[in-house]
Amino acid sequence: MGDAVELEVGGRTVRLSSPDKVFFPERGFTKLDLARYYIAVGPGILRALRDRPTTLERYPEGVGGENFFQKRAPKNMPDWIPTAHITFPSGRSADEMCPTEAGAVVWAAQFGTLTFHPWPVRRDDVDRPDELRIDLDPQPGTDYDDAARAAHELRAVLDEFGGLRGFPKTSGGRGLHVFVPIEPRWTFTQVRRAAIAVGREMERRMPERVTIKWWKEERGERIFIDYNQTARDRTIASAYSVRPRPHAPVSAPLRWEEVGVAHPQDFDLATMPARFAELGDVHADMDDHRYSLEALLDLARRDEHDHGLGDLPYPPEYPKMPGEPRRVQPSRARKDS
Repeated sequence: MGDAVELEVGGRTVRLSSPDKVFFPERGFTKLDLARYYIAVGPGILRALRDRPTTLERYPEGVGGENFFQKRAPKNMPDWIPTAHITFPSGRSADEMCPTEAGAVVWAAQFGTLTFHPWPVRRDDVDRPDELRIDLDPQPGTDYDDAARAAHELRAVLDEFGGLRGFPKTSGGRGLHVFVPIEPRWTFTQVRRAAIAVGREMERRMPERVTIKWWKEERGERIFIDYNQTARDRTIASAYSVRPRPHAPVSAPLRWEEVGVAHPQDFDLATMPARFAELGDVHADMDDHRYSLEALLDLARRDEHDHGLGDLPYPPEYPKMPGEPRRVQPSRARKDS
């Protein structure tokens, strides 16, 4: 595997063992390639992770080996990487790492971390999100181009309800994510309610192309707006994260004019450093903005008052929530009635 190497990252020395270990056999990318990638895009991924409790998606033997999600900060984590105490829906809690410098990202890569999953909160207030995250998830029969069409309509919806600006990125797979920086004034429950309002408005505008139906049997060949990605402890891969697929794709921040023109396969561990060197972080100004959710929450209240559209089901592992409808798929409910 080769002798260990030491990498200088933002004033930190990070030791990388087995640098020649192949993490992506199809492309031949090694652990050292992964670390160098994260150094190349360091300012970008640090902007996405800074001060956020972060779950590590680890593949110690590469994409062909076993993997796991590490939520609790590793015991061997350096003392210069801070943590935040977060609480899960189950009531259990943990200390998660909160990167504040690029060296923390490379340190995690040393242990086989491919993808970083940050919470939408900062460590100084872990109960009030500062991002509204919209996940456009293609269902069978749809693809990335369908998600891109939905994203452009989503852009219009966000602008209409509060003058919100979304920042789009590829998921690293077939989907798209749009993040909106918000004031950290609302709870997870309220932010999720705003996401549901966005989804319902999108359904009204694109009924044949978009759905917010939680049960797969009801979605059809449409783009699913996964509102539950805004629930507590649900996270989305960060911008610039490498995804665990054979060709080593990355989650790529986009400018709006690139949505529908650029495609996910354009961005991988080999191509993103050159793009970053040329353009820098195209979402670099994201933290300069903070938007209000009041217009979307007003929309949610009107949906409920005028149309009887209240809450929607949570994921199965969550405790029953106040106002939540029956958490049973429609076909089973019909059999039970």
